[in-house]
Amino acid sequence: MTTDRRSSWLKGVLDLLVLADLTAGESYGYEIAKRLAASGLGQIKGGTLYPVLNRLEEAGLVAAEFRAAERGPGRRYYSLTGPGRDVLAEQSRLWLAFDESVRSVLAKGDPR
Repeated sequence: MTTDRRSSWLKGVLDLLVLADLTAGESYGYEIAKRLAASGLGQIKGGTLYPVLNRLEEAGLVAAEFRAAERGPGRRYYSLTGPGRDVLAEQSRLWLAFDESVRSVLAKGDPR
């Protein structure tokens, strides 16, 4: 039986991806989700993304500011903090090392 595990993989790295996305500047949830989807990660629903943003805010890794809109509902904008940049740098390094290890093991089992 083949199981698609991409959803589980994404949940494990979504915090890091959100931090990385915010290096381009402040943004709001819907735009973050759109950019991540455009990167090939698939649709990320609000029920998955907003708890991540709240957790990152509570940890002091992102700052959030609500802004009223002239038309339509207001939006909560998120920006990366100094500690968020530090965590992004550290966790990116760890993720890339992990990725290298996974690739090494998978290459050994490559049936090609």
